[in-house]
Amino acid sequence: MVARLDTDLIIAQAVADAVAERFALGDVAVSLSDAGGGRWQVAIHFRGEAKRERVRGAVAAVGAAEAAAALQFGSVEAADWVRQSLAGLRPVAAGRFVVHGAHDRTRVPLNHIGIEIEAALAFGTGHHGTTRGCLLALDAICKAMPLAKTRPRILDVGTGSGVLAIAAARALHAHVLATDIDAFAVRTARSNASHNRAGSLLSVVLADGVGARTIRTHALYHLIFANILLGPLKRIATPLRRLAAPGGRVVLSGILPSQANAVIAAYRPLALQRRLDIDGWTTLVLVRTRRC
Repeated sequence: MVARLDTDLIIAQAVADAVAERFALGDVAVSLSDAGGGRWQVAIHFRGEAKRERVRGAVAAVGAAEAAAALQFGSVEAADWVRQSLAGLRPVAAGRFVVHGAHDRTRVPLNHIGIEIEAALAFGTGHHGTTRGCLLALDAICKAMPLAKTRPRILDVGTGSGVLAIAAARALHAHVLATDIDAFAVRTARSNASHNRAGSLLSVVLADGVGARTIRTHALYHLIFANILLGPLKRIATPLRRLAAPGGRVVLSGILPSQANAVIAAYRPLALQRRLDIDGWTTLVLVRTRRC
């Protein structure tokens, strides 16, 4: 059984929290998906029969009476939903990068960098506005970055599927240190790096935040990615900005347009170089000036 609701992000998050609090762990699974245009879909999957009134009560309790009435209940057959949903996704072009599935391998133009990401639970297929924003930012950075005898040092915090780390490694022919808090994401990123002929250029490690010895050992970084969320971005702001080399760029995403100013303030004195707003999400490119 599944209950679905189409609403805005604030209500979607409140509903997810309310349902998680009222049902025992393992009885329900709640997911949020970006439907575009500021709309979000909440899907509540039940292990057994859906307790409709209890779910409506949980939704109404967060002040969303209209949402409670709009809940739609139905049944679904067991399936590999991740693989099925990604199988029909078309390739996504972002500058010189094309993120695609195995079924579209032959559709990548010769003068582009194809990154093949198979169906997996780790975040990052290129279709999300945050990932596309980071890839477009990387494309512009590659064009502006001067050729040097020493390869740039690159850090990807919260790598997910590894798509950004792979793109940076292949475009700049440089080593990338990628981290994630989730062990499954670490394994997925390593597999994707190997599959995309970038395994020798990537080191993927399990790490919470940016205080790990491995991260500090390789500092300072000429390019840093952190495509996560507002809360973690603000928590790691001070140590992360100190990891940037003079003239280095920090690409931040996973934030809403209304949250951009708060992130910019948290990362001062890094200067804002570029802002990209895509599909309701914002990507920021900050630079450490040599005076910082």
